Order: sequence, then C-alpha cells, then structure tokens
Amino acid sequence: MEYRRMGRSGLKVSEICLGTMTFGHGADEGEAGRILDACLDAGVNFLDTANSYNGGESESMLGGLLKGRRRRVVLASKVFNPMGTGPNDSGASRAHIMQSVEDSLRRLSTDHLDLYYLHHVDHETPIEESVRALDDLVRQGKVRYAAVSNYEAWRLMESLWIADSRGLSRFECYQPQYSLVVRDIEQEIVPVCETKGLGVVVWSPLAGGYLTGKYQPGQAQATGSRSEEGWAFPSRFFHPDHANVLATLLEVSAELGRPPAQVALRWVLDQGFVTSAIVGARTEAQILETLQAAGWRLPEEARLRLDAVSALPLRYPRTMEDGMRERRAAAVQIG
Repeated sequence: MEYRRMGRSGLKVSEICLGTMTFGHGADEGEAGRILDACLDAGVNFLDTANSYNGGESESMLGGLLKGRRRRVVLASKVFNPMGTGPNDSGASRAHIMQSVEDSLRRLSTDHLDLYYLHHVDHETPIEESVRALDDLVRQGKVRYAAVSNYEAWRLMESLWIADSRGLSRFECYQPQYSLVVRDIEQEIVPVCETKGLGVVVWSPLAGGYLTGKYQPGQAQATGSRSEEGWAFPSRFFHPDHANVLATLLEVSAELGRPPAQVALRWVLDQGFVTSAIVGARTEAQILETLQAAGWRLPEEARLRLDAVSALPLRYPRTMEDGMRERRAAAVQIG
C-alpha cells in the first residue's frame, strides 16, 4: 500500500480509502467488520463516512468497529445534508456545523475528526461563516484538517482566499467525483488544487459500479447489482461516449489479466494529482478484490489508451488559448 501526503500538509493517507456508505445499507455489522479488518490488514489507514449516511448508522457502526483501533486510522466525515426536520438541521451554517460535529463525534466514539468536509454547496450561507466555523473546530482540536467536496473552482478559490487573508484554517483537501467516465474536474478544479496545494480524494472511481465488469457497453441494469434496486450508477454525469470507454476498459482488462475494477481504479490512482480514491463494498470478497488495485502501475500503453478514449473535448477559453505558447515561440527571431 502506498501512502501519500495530503496536499501541502504533513498528513499521510493510503492511496485507497475505505468508504463506508454501505455500512448499515448493504453491509450489516458483521460484514462491515470483516470489510474493515480486510482493509486494515492490507494497510489502508484512511476511512470516509458522513453524518447523513444511512441516517447516522454508518458513523455509529464505524465508531463501534473502531474501538481500540481509532489511532490507527485517518477518519473523515462530512456535514451538510438534512439530519432532522428543523430549518437549521442542514446546510453549512455555523449553527448546523457546530451541532453536527458534536453528533458525529458521539456516533463515532471519538474526540476528534482528522478531516471534516463541507459535503455540498450552501447557497444560503456566506462562505466566510462556514470557513470561520471550521477554523474554530480546528482551534478547539475537534477537527484536525478542514476539507470540502463538490465546490466549483471559483467557490473553492474564494474560500481559500478568505482563509488565507484572515489567517484562518484553510481547506487542505478537496473531494470530487472522478473516474474514467467522469473527468470534468481536470479542466478547472484540478489546476486550482495543484496551484494551491490541496489533496484530492476522489469518490466514485468505479462510476457507481459501471466500471467493475458487471455491465457491458450499453447495458443499464445488471443482476445482483445496485441498479436492480434503483440505486444505479449516476450516468447523467458520464462521458458522452461512455459505452466506448467501457469497451476499451474491458479490452485492456482482458489483455492485462486483471478485473476491470482493478484496472479502472489503478488508472485513477496513477493520475498525479490524486491523493487517494474512496472505494466501498457490500462484502468482504468485493473489497479483497478491489484492494488488489494497490501496489502496481498500469503499463504506459494501456494508460495512454484509456487516457485517449476517455478524454473530454476542451472548452473555452482553453480552445482558444492552448496553442498560444507555441505561437509566441514561433514569432521569436534572434540575431
């Protein structure tokens, strides 16, 4: 298992992060315990949950399973989604953040979170209010590092400027959706993270199961998958030619003699800006197979094929500016 620095911080996390959304939904306590044990045995030290996963059951189950082992892991949770019916029971206001962190700490049976994410964009709360609330939690020792998910590039930059200009704790990690069929972040968000030194911890690297080998190109439902219960892969985000991307993945997988899930996850982990990728499982067998994506690299030819088939067309202003460096160089005459 490879360990990578979280952006510019000194925190080190495993390249594979165990996501626990299935704990309490798909995996009962016994199976969740076996999944967690398999990950810890493989060297995973990074765990991801959220207050809203299964109404708090994910946090509660994880907290119980971690008793006596809390110091072995980097533990991340999130705040935003409704946790009650009151007007202040959701969002990124100071009121909701301060209440939610106490609830998460109680459910997780811990006195601190290593990472605490703003889960979504709150259009009704000033960014400064959210950033200051997280700074207070860092200063109180209840949160080690502040983090954020699903922000647009401009909103992420504004948040970082507010923190830097006011001497507040800033976001050290950004959590986006990213996979072979969802590469949008490369155009605007990744450059922000690289410029400002944020770690990038991606969710859905297997595109909600679409890239695991259960599906064939053009297929929308597979027996024994989440699609049968209406919890299908989020195809509205997918590359317009995602069927061809999947077909190429299946070809590369067969050539390498590795399951598609391992190849798709390895492609994500081989991207230089990725700190860690969150993977979940319903069974111990699933996670044991997925963990085999650690500790190797895709052959260059295979990586380049997957890069090419999944590449997105450039958008303005890149479509206008991409050749400008070459134009300037060609205009220079010396002597």
